[in-house]
Amino acid sequence: MDPRTLGRHDSWAGVRAVVAGFGVSGFAAADNLLHLGAAVTALDERAADGERAEKAELLEVLGATLRLGEGATQTLPDDVDLVVTSPGWRPSASLLAQARDRGIPVWGEVELAWRLRDPDSPAPWLAVTGTNGKTTTTEMLDTILRTAGLRSAAVGNVGLPIVEAVMDPTPYDVFAVELSSFQLHYTESMAAESSAVLNVAEDHLDWYDDLGGMAGYAADKGRIYERVSRACVYNVADETTRRLVEEADVVEGARAIGFTLGMPGVGMLGVVEDILVDRAFIEERATSAAELCQIGDLASPAPHFVANALAAAALARAHGVSQAAVRDGLRAFRPGGHRITVVGEKGGVTWVDDSKATNPHAAQSSLQAYDPVVWVAGGLAKGATFDDLVRTVKSRLRAVVLTGRDRDVIAHALARHAPDVPVVTAGTSETGPDVMRQVVAAAAGLAQPGDTVLLAPGCASMDQFRDYAARGDAFAAAVQELMGR
Repeated sequence: MDPRTLGRHDSWAGVRAVVAGFGVSGFAAADNLLHLGAAVTALDERAADGERAEKAELLEVLGATLRLGEGATQTLPDDVDLVVTSPGWRPSASLLAQARDRGIPVWGEVELAWRLRDPDSPAPWLAVTGTNGKTTTTEMLDTILRTAGLRSAAVGNVGLPIVEAVMDPTPYDVFAVELSSFQLHYTESMAAESSAVLNVAEDHLDWYDDLGGMAGYAADKGRIYERVSRACVYNVADETTRRLVEEADVVEGARAIGFTLGMPGVGMLGVVEDILVDRAFIEERATSAAELCQIGDLASPAPHFVANALAAAALARAHGVSQAAVRDGLRAFRPGGHRITVVGEKGGVTWVDDSKATNPHAAQSSLQAYDPVVWVAGGLAKGATFDDLVRTVKSRLRAVVLTGRDRDVIAHALARHAPDVPVVTAGTSETGPDVMRQVVAAAAGLAQPGDTVLLAPGCASMDQFRDYAARGDAFAAAVQELMGR
């Protein structure tokens, strides 16, 4: 049976589906396919333990076949109609290559969710991607939508797995959908009502080695604009985002809406003095702009945070949300942990955790919000380079503390472009809390009154920490320990 012909109200009995990867999205895909009547086999190289073991047992009770552990994903079963892959799987993975060679469709969980929308009352998707700021913007948007009285959820790469939300028996009014480039790569029919690409900068280039490198990464980001019916929101300061809009195949009548930290032109949102304004969704846009909120209403005045607010406001306004709801939603929003979070102040030195800055573009945005800075950086660079970042922020740097596996990548960029900035290495032979005790001690020895010590690593964390949150928690704990609390 061809699953491409089936939807939410069809019986999937007879469909043989393989779910590749048994993470959060993989479990959600397998669970919902079973409820639709499909025969499901779930595969993962990792053995089931802890919570994964409980989920595996549940799926087996529901009738799924599980192959978990080393070697489980090397061979695609003989009788398969559909493969649903977790987003982190590269297209070159043996299992996915076998599926393509046999003409079997390969979807991501996002594609599956799109095909399972209720045709009688499909909640529109307002979709967000970009190298940086996706989660903050999506959560801002969800807050605005709920402030407007809509039943909304932040889904996709944040919050609920999107297939779970789509299959909820109580219908939603709208979804705020965060999408990574990996998720977009495996999406082919999604048609968001409105979409935004916040920025495009070097990240995940190791994943795109054989997929066109930076061009392939940007192209996957641009897939979010395909078939948009209302608004393609782009960053005026990022030419790539504008180009992706120009190249997109959209529904006739869809508008290109820019956002800028400067004075907005017609059809844009921007900033006038300290006020966020809309010059796109008002009748008098040719001659005036409507106030949305003041920068002081936001949780942070950092430029990248203001840009995220403008993008969220543009998507909400495109959906018909009032100026008042945008204002109240932005006022109410507070970012999640490890995003430009002050974790300590003593002796005139401010300590800031931005562990979520896991690539150079995010680190640069964070660094540009502070001056002078003792910068804490390092980890897994994922193929990225740091020359542009160092050239841009070198005048702000008091000193740099480096740690992590790829610290030399950053050290070499500093040596080339900021040779006078002191650089210290710390905690490189440690993991977990001990790393940050050494890093924080080194930073304290370099910082002067008026400085900000900023954890904006520009790298992923998994060489020394479970994830970016564990890294940020360790940094905050070490700062508190330093202060004797």
